[in-house]
Amino acid sequence: MAVMMQAFFWDCPKIDDQEHNWWNHVASKVEDLSKAGINSLWLPPVSKAASNTSMGYDPYDYFDLGDFDQKGGTKTWYGSGDELKALIAKAHANGLGLYADMVINHNSGADEEEVNPLDGETRWTKFNPKSGRFPRDWNCFHPSRYEHVMMEGENFAGFPHLCHRNPHVYAAMFEYSRMLIEELGFDGFRFDFVKGFGAWIIGILSKYRYVKDGKEFTPWVVGEYWSGDQDIDAWLEKVNSYTDTQISAFDFPLRYQLKKVCDQPNYDLRNLTYGENIVMKRPLHAATFVDNHDMGGDEIVNDKLLAYSFIMVHEGYPSVFWYDYYNNGLARPLTPNGIDALIQAHHKYAGGDSEILHADPDLYIMQRHGWKDDTTDQAGLVYVLNNLGDKWSGTSVKTKWANQKFAPIAWDGHGLYGAVAHPDERTTDADGNAEFPAPPRGYCIYAPVF
Repeated sequence: MAVMMQAFFWDCPKIDDQEHNWWNHVASKVEDLSKAGINSLWLPPVSKAASNTSMGYDPYDYFDLGDFDQKGGTKTWYGSGDELKALIAKAHANGLGLYADMVINHNSGADEEEVNPLDGETRWTKFNPKSGRFPRDWNCFHPSRYEHVMMEGENFAGFPHLCHRNPHVYAAMFEYSRMLIEELGFDGFRFDFVKGFGAWIIGILSKYRYVKDGKEFTPWVVGEYWSGDQDIDAWLEKVNSYTDTQISAFDFPLRYQLKKVCDQPNYDLRNLTYGENIVMKRPLHAATFVDNHDMGGDEIVNDKLLAYSFIMVHEGYPSVFWYDYYNNGLARPLTPNGIDALIQAHHKYAGGDSEILHADPDLYIMQRHGWKDDTTDQAGLVYVLNNLGDKWSGTSVKTKWANQKFAPIAWDGHGLYGAVAHPDERTTDADGNAEFPAPPRGYCIYAPVF
């Protein structure tokens, strides 16, 4: 499986001193990210929002990529349309895919207030964007004459809520999606706040027969359904009924479990085995992550690499957060103790079925069985997660490999004066048994040596 990077964080242009220059800044990192093993970049919303210093989650003009002087300036907070196109071209030249953030639930920054005759309420719903594309009025929002209920889904922050059943809105969403895929070259979509609108619109936008580089193209699609496992599971069931089961969801339940692993002393690691997350129930539809731009105030504070180690060895499509990789300094290139080493372990070894070999409150051990076909050769691995804060911990487990030497390829944890000792090689006996330890409050990934 591939590895995605969320190539932004909240207020990133301001915090990193890259206002109106973020596309260029990301482009400057593309070659290094490709060499590190990143396969795709999830970019923030590309359209002009209610101001030109907005993160883009309050869209105003879907077709202004930073080329029209409106809402405080010409560029978006990230840059111009040409700079975005240059980033996409450079990413593709270095083997990276691009996912567009789709904010189609709500709009902001309207030019005029209007009275909605259906309920008599006055709202900011008159939009006259300078791109000239997708002007809209009250009938494009809930309540609309095109619906028999007040709205589909939840309202977001009181913003005008688009009615996708209006043919004008419906057509604009297709036009926008086609622009992103067919004109700009994006490779997939991340849909924001999917609990706010009908799953059917994602289904039809995903299954449109896009043409890219002269061939029909199917985008990769993931939805942000910020809720518990049962709600996400029900949404996946519904949205994939409109498609060939191509839609994934971010695994919020797993993320909150991993936050407890990292931030709560003595958290029972057996909780990771109970299937209350998406990756355990629907591994092919799980987009796993550790933190993202929405987690302000609820970030993982301690031992965050424990969480990254978990998502990199299990099934699912793992995402690396730009802020962790760069600002928090967790990439740690050319060492076995950071995200770069975990990415390499993911690519080279984390294939085949997962099997939990041991789980108690303080120790979790699993193996990946490995996978080999015409294009992939992943040997498998043994992963150890140690929750004890004061000592190395491991136990003897029965693996699938008999008389096999294993070498540690990635590890981190607590140690004397901040130094983490190098784990030793391990060799299984004739029955596949061996003891596999990990550092205090740490992890270790062991790979078979052939």
